[in-house]
Amino acid sequence: MSDAIADGEPQAAPTGHGGGHGGGHGGGHHKDGPIKLAVSAIGVVFGDIGTSPLYAFRETFAGHHKLALDTLHIMGVVSLIFWSMMIVVSLKYVAIIMRADNKGEGGSLALLALVSGRTKTVRWSQGIILLGVFATALFYGDSMITPAVSVLGAVEGLTIAAPGFGGLVLPLAVVIIIGLFSIQRSGTAKVGLFFGPIMLTYFLVIATLGVISIAQTPGILWALWPTYAIDFFVSDPLKAFLALGSVVLAVTGAEALYADMGHFGRKPIGRSWLYFVLPALILNYMGQGALLSRDGMTALESPFYLLAPEMLRLPLVILATMAAIIASQAVISGAFSVTQQAIQLGFIPRLRIEHTSASTAGQIYIPIVNWALLVMVLLLVLSFRTSSNLTSAYGIAVTGAMTIDTCLLAVVLFRLWNWPRYFAVPLLIVLFIVDGAYLAANLTKVPDGGWFPLLIGLIIFTFLTTWSKGRKLMIERMRDSAMPMKVFIQSAASAATRVPGTAVFMTSTAEGVPHALLHNLKHNKVLHERIILLTVKIMDEPYCPDDGRCHLENLDNGFHRMILKYGFMQEPDVPAALARIDQCGADFRMMDTSFFLSRQTLLASDHPGMMIWREKLFAWMLRNAESAMEFFRLPTNRVVELGSQVEI
Repeated sequence: MSDAIADGEPQAAPTGHGGGHGGGHGGGHHKDGPIKLAVSAIGVVFGDIGTSPLYAFRETFAGHHKLALDTLHIMGVVSLIFWSMMIVVSLKYVAIIMRADNKGEGGSLALLALVSGRTKTVRWSQGIILLGVFATALFYGDSMITPAVSVLGAVEGLTIAAPGFGGLVLPLAVVIIIGLFSIQRSGTAKVGLFFGPIMLTYFLVIATLGVISIAQTPGILWALWPTYAIDFFVSDPLKAFLALGSVVLAVTGAEALYADMGHFGRKPIGRSWLYFVLPALILNYMGQGALLSRDGMTALESPFYLLAPEMLRLPLVILATMAAIIASQAVISGAFSVTQQAIQLGFIPRLRIEHTSASTAGQIYIPIVNWALLVMVLLLVLSFRTSSNLTSAYGIAVTGAMTIDTCLLAVVLFRLWNWPRYFAVPLLIVLFIVDGAYLAANLTKVPDGGWFPLLIGLIIFTFLTTWSKGRKLMIERMRDSAMPMKVFIQSAASAATRVPGTAVFMTSTAEGVPHALLHNLKHNKVLHERIILLTVKIMDEPYCPDDGRCHLENLDNGFHRMILKYGFMQEPDVPAALARIDQCGADFRMMDTSFFLSRQTLLASDHPGMMIWREKLFAWMLRNAESAMEFFRLPTNRVVELGSQVEI
């Protein structure tokens, strides 16, 4: 989609598009068997939605908009939860959106890359891109709230299982969160081996507790009939609408099914959801509903934990806490992955990325993201103090992202898949009504904490769009002042002294003379025998095959223009790519090769483009970006940086 950060300047404008399709193939980057993949998916993908029973049902009745504990409301809420899962998760995500894969990869950015490639000639394409970027910004707010609300919701079980230790809830939650973020640097490969069995046990336990409760009040099974949800809205429309703000907590984490599709595949995730996770969650929610119908206010303090016999509540707290840690781990890893994609696609400046696994490329660690999340999660925990208070902030980020996903889906249905209108329009109407209702209900909670994810989303959206806009302006300024390469070769190649070796000049555009080349000739007055003008392009596709990676053009007089292509899920490794090239004279030897980078100093100006404060923000982001040398894995002792000033 973009030229990668090459000679020290930001990426250039989008360059190509991926080849998504309607049928989807759900991955293709994994070799494990379907059962193993399904179990692994349960351990990673469903942590967030799996911990929703800790607080979702309770908040619907005891939250900011309380409901009476009578048959109408209990049956209505259970029915709403069930049909929300069927429409939002099973239909929208599992059955439809997960088919909109970008060469096996999912998530808002992968979908945005797929859609933007097909809408570049459409006048509203910029609006689609901004929607996708805002969905990404909201994800960061979600990734801050999920660890806070999940861990707090689990640890609060101490007040039920061991009331004498209720005062330890907040300190224990803080310790768990600090410990969780502290281990990120070491990687999660070994811990991940235990995720599947733990979550399997967790879902089996909550399903069993639900079945036991349902057996005592079997009438709750009638709540699966949609008429109870309809009766709720007909009899008490205002409270039913407001209840949606808490009911949606039951489907938080649904977007993770799509985002993690590249790791496990569409079919394993779909099977795990339909045959195991969905039944377990529904049984538990119905069990909680049955408990409330029997015990009323006595059970409302924590219907999740009170499903268990007194002697089993402490073990349930421990199991739920482990599930909450797994849910938090999944969203933290997701934040790393989304950040890496955003860097490659040109929405975030270079950041230091560390690999935590020699065998799995997707296991990465980004220090600045990790510690920024830790600080924000701790602030949330210490400010809101209870999971009940945090749930007010939780729903807006999720419902906002889900609504944007539906907007992108509309583009997919009409522009990519060419679905007939008589089929696509009714489906989209249903999805927009459901998403819109959930979003509107959550907007009523803005004064009570819903402002937080909106504020975070707005701040991050400003950063993302400022970097994207700034890099385009900067490339345009540099392109305008660039000398044509043909003129340079004719005038300089014969006049300058040629020295042995290879010089690789990194440039973000595949045209004109790189600034580093001009400065090197100006100051050193020599040219190497072989000169490579190298541009790295990041495509809209997640993976680019090795046989299509390199495009080489001979410019005569020892000058060559080379373009290396990578997918947005791949990391550029320039020395490794050069080592495989054999059609450019002698083999590339790092000891005979010098890499020249240009580092720009930005000067804010009155040029039309961005407001001055955004230009200064962009300049600050550029100054603090990770070195291009590390980003492209260039040998540290073979790199020369040359500076210049650019006005934007």
